[in-house]
Amino acid sequence: MNAASPSATPPAKLATAMAARRTPEQVRARRALLWREMLTSLWAPLCIVAIAMFPYTLLIEYVPTAASWAQPAMKGLGLLMVAYFVALLIWRNVSPTEKKLRRLRHEAHELISENQRILQKPQVRERLSAPVTEQITDQALKVEAASAQGDADALVKEVRALESLTAQHLGAFRKESAADFVGGFVKMLLVALVFRTFIVEPYRIPSGSMLPTLQIGDQVFINKFLYGVRVPFANVVPFVIVRPPARGDVIVFNNPVNEATDYIKRVVGVPGDTVEMIDGVVYINGQAQQRELVNGEYIVHNISDGGQWFDQQEALYLENLSGVPHQVLQTPARMPRREGPYVVPEGHVFVMGDNRDNSSDSRHGLGVTGYGKTEFVPYGHIKGKAMVVWLSLGYHGLLHGLFGGTGLRVDRFFEPVR
Repeated sequence: MNAASPSATPPAKLATAMAARRTPEQVRARRALLWREMLTSLWAPLCIVAIAMFPYTLLIEYVPTAASWAQPAMKGLGLLMVAYFVALLIWRNVSPTEKKLRRLRHEAHELISENQRILQKPQVRERLSAPVTEQITDQALKVEAASAQGDADALVKEVRALESLTAQHLGAFRKESAADFVGGFVKMLLVALVFRTFIVEPYRIPSGSMLPTLQIGDQVFINKFLYGVRVPFANVVPFVIVRPPARGDVIVFNNPVNEATDYIKRVVGVPGDTVEMIDGVVYINGQAQQRELVNGEYIVHNISDGGQWFDQQEALYLENLSGVPHQVLQTPARMPRREGPYVVPEGHVFVMGDNRDNSSDSRHGLGVTGYGKTEFVPYGHIKGKAMVVWLSLGYHGLLHGLFGGTGLRVDRFFEPVR
């Protein structure tokens, strides 16, 4: 190990030193390589869709009429990204040159990152002389240049040279400490946890209780911040960010009666409302909510507990719930003359499924306490508002013949949840 003289200036961190030594040509070559690596990564099509989803979700939420052109545009982008992903997958595995270069570039990146991790520690920098750090920096730049040029033989040679220097001068520090490993893992875990807890979360539709609005197998994104930051496990919302839940919202919530289960239903009553159903018509505070029959013999596709698809015939209505139009299903023969009244307490909502006679909702104990008990959903149990269907593996989609009638429902891609 080369010790630094008392008057020697502590060497700079590797990333800073490399940036200071790059020529304009090297800067351009590195930038081109970074773009190439990003665009040929299998994550590229997924990231492009994710980036486009943010403005799309905001647009269809606050300008509902825009969905008429925005959804086809997003669907086209999604299908294009699927083709992009498949093309990348084939190219990356068929081209021998690309496979070799990708492996070598990964090794080069890992080795430079390891040197950066070691050299950024003050105790290491103080023990190395400036000439040694300069030598490592120069060799790291040679590795970077060979990687940018796409010369496999030159890259192997430069990586070996950097590996030799690393072993000679930094060998004693190469073993990653438990603290380094745990710290990196905790950071990644925190990022994922914050994103899932406070921003957006996926949810799969497991049953037909929300037919026809949501099909079995739909995968929806939930807006976690619209109603406020929910504290997990404590089931409280300290403050509202945009607005509280409103009539007509489709929400995902942690069942307050059985907290091991998440449900998705439509908000029909908000705090202070009196909700009734008379001959199938919803009444809010004594006011009938407009509805009209669309099809008295409408067929939807439901699924049994054993995973078998079957046809379900219902009456299809278009209901307008306080200005939120949506479709509902009802069975006229089973329709009770009167349900309720249900008075919604403060800090709670009253929910129902759109498949009105086939839904374990607030009228029926949320599927736990039974038909004789009304259960409301506390604000603190609401995870968020369902915004958009981003993927659907449902009835009669692509390749359904191979999977018992279940396939990729391209027609459901980016369907707004209304």
